Amino acid sequence: MGTGQCGCGGNVAIEQLADAQRRVLLWVMMINFATFAMMVAGSVGSGSSALLSGTLDNLGDALAYLVSLAVVRASPRAKAWAALFKSALIGVAAFAVFAQLLSRGMTPPPPLVGIMTAAALANLLANSVCLALLTPHRRDDVNMASVWECSRNDVAEGLGVLATAGLVYLTGSGYPDLIVGILLLILFSRSAFTVGRNAWIQMQGLPA
Repeated sequence: MGTGQCGCGGNVAIEQLADAQRRVLLWVMMINFATFAMMVAGSVGSGSSALLSGTLDNLGDALAYLVSLAVVRASPRAKAWAALFKSALIGVAAFAVFAQLLSRGMTPPPPLVGIMTAAALANLLANSVCLALLTPHRRDDVNMASVWECSRNDVAEGLGVLATAGLVYLTGSGYPDLIVGILLLILFSRSAFTVGRNAWIQMQGLPA
């Protein structure tokens, strides 16, 4: 009897997909933990709100990838719960950026551009690699879709931080950093809502 008749072929394909997802998630998790360590130093050294948002995002993503690894072979309900957890992590990052923006006030000092630019470039490169690795899996399931959303945010954030560094250099002002920090706060808040909503919708469609 052929594999197509007994259904074994479908099981093999599912296992192969799960293995591929695990390999990708392991790579992007390690990249994000390493990038987080670098970004902590860059954020503290430069005093940049935009860079801080990237630092917190990298930590949240690394934890999100760890959770995603744990549920690669889990049930659809477990994957939906994992996506809800990732939504909460994005929300925490948004709140932390909001708190830092408030602490700096409406007349922020300019961050140190050299440190900020070097950290932002390294961060953008790492995030671009992660996005390229995740893109082929973005439609596999809600678990992979949510981590792809996180990675896409990272690339947008990296471009924003680089643009901020250029504007700070040109103007000698801390306002570009403040403005981009606010824009990233909005992006993170929207992403947290999108990931959480999609996970909740999927959960409602699952049998009790």
